Amino acid sequence: MQNKLEMLRIFKVVAESANFKEASVRLGVSPQSVTRAIKELEDILGEPLFYRSTRNTTITEFGKQMALKSESVIDQIDALLQRTTSPNPLRVEGLVKITMTSLLGRRYLLPALTDFLKDHPGIKLDLRFSDLIDNVVADQMDIGVRIGFFNNNRNVARRVNEMKLHIVGTPELIAKTGLPNTVDELFKMPYTNLIDLNTGRTWPWSFANTSNSFSTAPAFVTDDPEAELAAVLAGIGYGQLGDFLCAEYINNGKLVTVLPDQSPTPWGIYIYRPQRGPVAERVRLVFDHLVKTLNNLNLY
Repeated sequence: MQNKLEMLRIFKVVAESANFKEASVRLGVSPQSVTRAIKELEDILGEPLFYRSTRNTTITEFGKQMALKSESVIDQIDALLQRTTSPNPLRVEGLVKITMTSLLGRRYLLPALTDFLKDHPGIKLDLRFSDLIDNVVADQMDIGVRIGFFNNNRNVARRVNEMKLHIVGTPELIAKTGLPNTVDELFKMPYTNLIDLNTGRTWPWSFANTSNSFSTAPAFVTDDPEAELAAVLAGIGYGQLGDFLCAEYINNGKLVTVLPDQSPTPWGIYIYRPQRGPVAERVRLVFDHLVKTLNNLNLY
């Protein structure tokens, strides 16, 4: 018979997975081990936790309640067993591989990480800057940072901040075109667009009270966010930009926000790590430093 705490850990991962096979991959054990653990736990509880068929696995109502209870129990035990003394940073050694979205990474995370290395000389970093969502690369990384919507249940993810989207233009452009009062008016004026590297198509513009809109005749198109920013600053057109790109220029008056009531729900900034057993101390130190850096990120 397996350890009861280990059964709960396995059950928690299964409850978060699409099926037993996916859970076994996340846990790094055989599907038979997962099946056996769930069966033993069901025997102990006297209730089925999942409905099984040849095609899929569905959690029962009892299983849903157990999942909620087991999460808090596991968190309490992990906190109880957490080491009480901090490791000597000079003794923590090894490589940590990180993938992060390029602009946010270069502007805000790279300076924080280089400072971190001064206090942790034994740690080496392998940084990959990319806006492509590449699961093959991500699976080889210890830590990832992404902006948007995160629904990859193969990873442990934390939403640590958010990116607000602003529609902006230069004062000179506004004087030339007049201030747009509606989305329809905006799209009759010159505007820019960014290409999504994952699809090869342009990103849709997002609005609070209007459905997403795919542009049809932008004055400027690029696959590089900084190039789009340069075009907007040059007065070529209005742009919808993330605050980490444009906050500085809004603050100094070089850009002006328009249609502020149409700003969409902010996108999340997530830091994540793969679900693959115990976390090495060097990875935990870097992860916690990035969480602190992103939590404290204030652009205004």
